[in-house]
Amino acid sequence: MNNYHTSVLLQESIDLLQVRQGEQYVDATLGGGGHTIEIVKRGGKVLGIDVDKDALEYVEQRIKNTELGIKKENITLAQGNFASIPTIAMEHGFESVSGILFDLGVSSHQFDTPERGFSFQHDAALDMRMDRNLTVSAKDLVNGLGRSELAELFMKLGEEPFAKKVANQIVKARSFKPIETTAELASIVRSVIFSKSTATHPATRVFQALRIAVNDELNVLKDALANSLTVLRPGGRLVVITFHSLEDRIVKEDFKQFEKEKKGLIVTDKPMTPTAEEIQQNSRSRSAKLRGFEML
Repeated sequence: MNNYHTSVLLQESIDLLQVRQGEQYVDATLGGGGHTIEIVKRGGKVLGIDVDKDALEYVEQRIKNTELGIKKENITLAQGNFASIPTIAMEHGFESVSGILFDLGVSSHQFDTPERGFSFQHDAALDMRMDRNLTVSAKDLVNGLGRSELAELFMKLGEEPFAKKVANQIVKARSFKPIETTAELASIVRSVIFSKSTATHPATRVFQALRIAVNDELNVLKDALANSLTVLRPGGRLVVITFHSLEDRIVKEDFKQFEKEKKGLIVTDKPMTPTAEEIQQNSRSRSAKLRGFEML
């Protein structure tokens, strides 16, 4: 655990990787470095990739801590989109690796940093860009898309049953002034969606849909899974932690297709999920699912 991000299914995911002494691994979603550090502690060498510069800077400082008991030379950090794993890996001497780990979704740091605009828990500018070099933000989509486009986005990427009502209300609200902050959008969504659940905010699905769209998450994931196989050596494992049904469906179906094409074997009959104890300690872990695939 660290104050940047709490790694989910940490022991389970690294166990599934089957880390071997001196071999190379890719942590495709570095975050706070929790998975990377655990791999190194078990004897692996890691290429940690993240599209978010904040993560790289945090881990760069974290691995200087001698109390971690690891050699920082066993960790290589690189900024980039994980869809480009083959290129990034080759640039850093990780052409044939024994395992690749994906911990998808948003880091605790991104959620908890108001100015990143990911969360309705803070009032901040609507942003949601994981890579700040991207040109389109959530604010651009909310104020620029048409009524039917917004409804389709919320329905497909957020699985929001009240997508049309939310889209109508957004178009009505922005006719008076642009919608610029997370609080404004959350208030608009709350005005048309009544939720009895205390665990889930009414705007959760809408915010998820916008984040996925801004970062093109689903297309990037599909590319990344296929590209990862070109870097994995025989017997190497691809391990993925997902946080919502759209991601998990892609991973599940792609793994099945890889197996059908005789590229390898699925090593998790059913997805692994967090224990009740982990969920109690970290409520954001509650929707996590872990799947694994091994190259032939």
